[in-house]
Amino acid sequence: MVPEGDHRERSVCSACHHIHYVNPKVVVGCIVEAGEGLLLARRNIEPAWGKWTFPAGYLECGESSFAGAARETMEETEAEVKRLGLHAVLDIPHIGQIYKVYRARLMGSHFTTTPESNEVKVVSVPEIPWADLAFPSVNTALRLYVNDIENGGEHRVHTGSVMWSGRGSRFDLAEYDLLDHHAH
Repeated sequence: MVPEGDHRERSVCSACHHIHYVNPKVVVGCIVEAGEGLLLARRNIEPAWGKWTFPAGYLECGESSFAGAARETMEETEAEVKRLGLHAVLDIPHIGQIYKVYRARLMGSHFTTTPESNEVKVVSVPEIPWADLAFPSVNTALRLYVNDIENGGEHRVHTGSVMWSGRGSRFDLAEYDLLDHHAH
């Protein structure tokens, strides 16, 4: 039903009239700069088991977005990071997610596999495994990062919507486009 004063269909309890809102999940992550390369992890969990990603995961209640991104980095790679700046805020409407991606610097030199990653390594930009990236959001954020480097190295904050064509697999990176892209 559409609750009074609302404009959308919602689930409403018929006994107590409590409205159940379904809202997007926030995913936070870090593109970790390590020397001249980037720290990537091969996923040891589904979805996208065996695919490469930068450390990222769901934001928990009670933590700031960067604290969540740093926690995810620690959980997936045991790496400590320092925030360099916000890199991208990407909407993924068809799965109800918002990605908030930071640029971060590896503190020290320690990183290793964890239960969430079966391989962790530093790769140069030409070594990024584009064909084996886990998610369209990871692909998009990394491509924007590389474009910033190739266009003079000025890092900008990117916003936009990562939109699925509706054809083929949701994991086929070729079926996605970045729409309404802005760089600040």
